[in-house]
Amino acid sequence: MCRSLKSRPVQEILNIAAYKFVAIDDPLALRDDLRARTQAAGLMGTILLAPEGINLFLAGAADAVRGFVAFLRADARFADLETKESWSATQPFRRMLVKVKREIIRMDRPAIQPAAGRAPGVTAATLKRWLDQGHDDAGQPVALLDTRNAFEVDHGTFDGAIDWRIDKFTEFPQALLEHRDQLAGKTIVSFCTGGIRCEKAAILMREAGVADVLQLEGGILKYFEEVGGAHYTGDCFVFDGRRTLGPDLAATGSAASARAAEDPDIAIKR
Repeated sequence: MCRSLKSRPVQEILNIAAYKFVAIDDPLALRDDLRARTQAAGLMGTILLAPEGINLFLAGAADAVRGFVAFLRADARFADLETKESWSATQPFRRMLVKVKREIIRMDRPAIQPAAGRAPGVTAATLKRWLDQGHDDAGQPVALLDTRNAFEVDHGTFDGAIDWRIDKFTEFPQALLEHRDQLAGKTIVSFCTGGIRCEKAAILMREAGVADVLQLEGGILKYFEEVGGAHYTGDCFVFDGRRTLGPDLAATGSAASARAAEDPDIAIKR
């Protein structure tokens, strides 16, 4: 007798993560406009605005999400906004929040201004090739530096990645002072969930005199999207109701707490 297999839930909700460091002179006015447009489109998630840029994670019907992204890209400030996409069977957020903050990712280092110049990046494909061959194209060993919080790292990370066990991103500068010698003589690739934390971290390391620093473009989510889970063990923690994603970008964890899904200070740390 043929046994029927339980079908996988239809993945109808498009989830996107995106950020852009760019000068925003009118975050309050922009907040009101974005709040109205996301609500009209039936989207849920979180958008953070600050003078240094925009940081967002949204979920909803595909046409609505992509229509909103198209609206953002019509603004010259966000014309090159890049998104990371994944799908879910249910809506991972409970409401739509648009908040104005001092920073879109808090580091408490106002001199670090990615909009004024960012550290060089490395693509997912190039990083995988380097990890496959055991060194970069110049023959130098590659060290991966996880800039995420310790509890995120515990769900999964790149094999052999450096983990300074920080509890929050504002601790990264002090951790760098304490462990900078660990980075000498290597090509350092900083990474995080979606790219925003490692972008600030890479700038800080370069200013601290670390010679060869790159950032993983698009973070773990873009790496999963483009090359899968090669050289990565475990899942990737995300700050929404899916909790963790596997290398196929499908949800692997149980529902996160309502606080994790709704508090913008927790929900947006990409």
